Amino acid sequence: MVDVADKLAYFQAITGLDDPDLCTEILAAHGWDLELAISSITSTNVAPQDISSAETTTVAGDGFRGSVSSNLEPRREVSERLEQTANAVAGPGLAWKLVTLPISVVSGSLGLITGAIGLGLWAAGGVISYSMGMIGLGPGSGRTGESARLVPLSAAASEAMDFVAAFERDYGSRRPNFVSEGFMDALQRSRNEFKLMFVYLHSPDHPDSPLFCEQTLCSETLAVFVNENFVPWAGSIRASEGFKMSNSLKASRFPFCAVVMAATNQRIALLQQVEGPKSPEEMLTILQKVLEESAPVLVAARLDAEERRNNMRLREEQDAAYRAALEADQARERQRREEQERLKREAAEAERKRKEEEETRERAAHEAAEKEAALAKMRHEKALSLGAEPEKGPNVTQVLVRFPTGERKERRFHSTATIQSLYDYVDSLGCLEVENYSLVSNFPRVIYGLEKLSLTLNEAGLHPQASLFVELN
Repeated sequence: MVDVADKLAYFQAITGLDDPDLCTEILAAHGWDLELAISSITSTNVAPQDISSAETTTVAGDGFRGSVSSNLEPRREVSERLEQTANAVAGPGLAWKLVTLPISVVSGSLGLITGAIGLGLWAAGGVISYSMGMIGLGPGSGRTGESARLVPLSAAASEAMDFVAAFERDYGSRRPNFVSEGFMDALQRSRNEFKLMFVYLHSPDHPDSPLFCEQTLCSETLAVFVNENFVPWAGSIRASEGFKMSNSLKASRFPFCAVVMAATNQRIALLQQVEGPKSPEEMLTILQKVLEESAPVLVAARLDAEERRNNMRLREEQDAAYRAALEADQARERQRREEQERLKREAAEAERKRKEEEETRERAAHEAAEKEAALAKMRHEKALSLGAEPEKGPNVTQVLVRFPTGERKERRFHSTATIQSLYDYVDSLGCLEVENYSLVSNFPRVIYGLEKLSLTLNEAGLHPQASLFVELN
């Protein structure tokens, strides 16, 4: 069995009361029954008639059973102290009672789950319900046939739709625009729209219900006011969810109206409840007062949500700016690397070309040197082949050679020397840059080409003297 200290700690954690003496007295007044003690906090304070009716009730305590008549006076004192504590903490605050919703209502948004997992899956159900409305599959989309729905409606939403249809059929279309959703979906809608939730519980069997619906709820002034400032939800106590909500809100008289707002966990804050028939003017006065008292809370919630959206937008803008700066830095880094690689390639290409040119120059110089050496060798060999220049005599031919540069060279040859000897003589001089040339006489013009190389000077008609010029081919 749970000991007293654990019960006290658990009770303080659930109720949020800090005074251990007060909590001890509340638990003792309820025979240390946690469930009864907690329900006394989350529901209305104990009324005198409730206490008198409880005189015949037996309460199970820790190891004893007896009448609670002896505990009535302490319970009255506890109730008074609890009321004083609540007033001292919250003052004449907005929410005068917190109501814990049953799991069946919380999970009824989807109609698929029960037990402890109801609240988490209800949130998913709210998203599905909202998504269905966005794509035209939810209530009021104009597709009322069951075959037109891709996702089946929850039992709570189906009850809400049936009630709205029946209410409009009985009292006309000038009415509060009751949402065709389950209670939890409507509560979430009010949270998202930063509005209070107007709840009407309809008792079809109560004699005051028809007149209240016709003259008060369907009053144009009241309907417009409710539609503009609240998220209205209604349910019949004959239906499952309406009956559960009537128990949670402890509706004792009908017609029953309430103004609630979402609280933490599975609880709602009951801001105002109206029991019994009221005129449109009385309802307007009550609702206007609740609206005025709750305005700071709603404005604060709206500003908080706006601040969160602004912060989120600011973070997104900062993230976008960071990504843009990062991409710009990456682009600059990439461009820098590409420029470095380009310069490296250009430097490598320039070095390759320099080496190729250097090798070409060295090769050309080497070839030129080899060619020059070959020419020198050839000139030397041809000079040797000519032998010594003969002295003047009858068998000696005097030959004058004119070059294209205007330079003249003269030498004596034996008349028996061949035309080839004349070419060897010109080659040995090294006065020409080319190898392809011809020796030509002007008068008469005779070209001493390849076919005449073997003729002697005497046979060629060049003896005793001849004047030839070099003609480049």
